[in-house]
Amino acid sequence: MHRIIRRSLALLLVALAGTVFADEASVRKGVEGFIASSSPAVDSVAKTPYGGLYEVVLKSGEIVYTDDQVSFIIDGSVIDAKTRKNMTQARQNQLSAIDFNTLPLEQAVKVVKGNGSRSIATFEDPNCVYCKKLAKELQGMKDVTIYTFLYPILAPDSTEKSKNIWCAKDKGQAWTEWMVEAKVPAAVPASAKCDTAAIDKNVALGRKLRINGTPTIFLTDGSRIGGYVSVAELEKNLGQVKK
Repeated sequence: MHRIIRRSLALLLVALAGTVFADEASVRKGVEGFIASSSPAVDSVAKTPYGGLYEVVLKSGEIVYTDDQVSFIIDGSVIDAKTRKNMTQARQNQLSAIDFNTLPLEQAVKVVKGNGSRSIATFEDPNCVYCKKLAKELQGMKDVTIYTFLYPILAPDSTEKSKNIWCAKDKGQAWTEWMVEAKVPAAVPASAKCDTAAIDKNVALGRKLRINGTPTIFLTDGSRIGGYVSVAELEKNLGQVKK
């Protein structure tokens, strides 16, 4: 008798699981139809534990919500009224985290301050105003190693400037002088032999990591900080990183 009951429960669970997947599939199809893109726009669909909503993660990294009929699309944050926790932001942080150890640091401009005991990685465009503001802020930091991935995505000459900085005798100095002092990096002579493949690789990597703006900062625990932050705020975040 117990064996029959267990078998019935197992069959019920399988049936329910099939229903969940069917709902997620229909939600995906409905959202794709709503967006009407020439290529797939939805990355994942999952039922949430709140409000009967489905979380839809788009290929762009954005999160939207809908119901099982895709009768509406919510583009905004879901906040837990009891804990006041921004559930959307928490999920976004989880989705945007990376494995810092997999970053190809050899493709980055390295600047060591003090003993360099702490590390951060940034993706920056040489024409980015907020990147220049960040560079000036970072001048006041101590005991940190900064890996800057040149990420030319903002202006037509961003790539040229990035290549000139990458080909400089002292990459770190050339980068700092341009970003902090507006000292234009020397142009690379046509006869010079300098492999600038790292710049193209950085652009490909940034797209893979869904980096749509500069500066973007990564801490060693994989967490991401999008946009400019003050040294005080950055120090606060670094202090929360588990050693």
